[in-house]
Amino acid sequence: MGWQEQLITVYLSVCKHYEESLWTHCQRFSNCANLSFTDAEVMSLYLFGIIDKKTEIKQIYDYADRHLRDWFPLLPSYVAFVQRLNRVADAFAPLLELIQEEQAQADNTQPLLIDSFPVTLAKQGHRFKACVASELADAGYCSTKRLYFYGVRVHVIGRREPGTLPTPEYIAVAPASYSDGKVFDQVAPELTGEEAYGDKAYIRPDAKNMMYKQSLTVLTPVKKKKGQKYLDADEQWLSTAVSSIRQPIESLFAWIEEKTGIEQAGKVRSYQGLLVHVFGRLAAACFFWNKLRVCP
Repeated sequence: MGWQEQLITVYLSVCKHYEESLWTHCQRFSNCANLSFTDAEVMSLYLFGIIDKKTEIKQIYDYADRHLRDWFPLLPSYVAFVQRLNRVADAFAPLLELIQEEQAQADNTQPLLIDSFPVTLAKQGHRFKACVASELADAGYCSTKRLYFYGVRVHVIGRREPGTLPTPEYIAVAPASYSDGKVFDQVAPELTGEEAYGDKAYIRPDAKNMMYKQSLTVLTPVKKKKGQKYLDADEQWLSTAVSSIRQPIESLFAWIEEKTGIEQAGKVRSYQGLLVHVFGRLAAACFFWNKLRVCP
């Protein structure tokens, strides 16, 4: 599929969803608003730019200004484009939900894979002075990357699909200080009768009793006890097996990062900008996976 077909597909899909429901998230109550350049065009350009691996809004705008003027003749100035993008920030999360609903149904007999990845606004020592998007972001630690950061975590529960990346069924964004287990507890009641695989972050003292009541089995690698140098053979085997099964979700995160650059949000300067950065890039990744990629 060429870039023209991709742009048309993105635009028509956004227009369809916008006319059906997304417009309710972008209402304006001013009689002075100039909407000659529509909200659907703003969102389409952003999604198309991310799919085209342009990781910064400035890059997206410059490309549209140089090459897409015939397609978007009323494209405003860069400052106005950013302002318009921030005004439709609340529409990207429901757009992501609608795109997920359109994806092919996964095999419900396959286990669930659970994990999270960080979106960093500031790293290491810089996190102490960071205050951008404090309505959602805060300071936390990512043990996988050994990183202290200020930002948010994107939590994903995906259905395993042999031979390919898992299909995301639940996507949530939480402050960086929220542990994986704490967020998982909120959706666990809807996963009754399921089998889920996670990392050591999902090992919690009260997990066994809670999961037993919900008929939900959560398997994780075995954590060494205090003073224990080596795992027993059966524990090592279990840890290796669990890690092997849940490896595809790590591949999914790597693919999303490669495609969108979502984990680096150092240039975000507002809460609305953070919503656009996170949900807009997730929507672009899911849209590309569901509709634009060419399957062999």
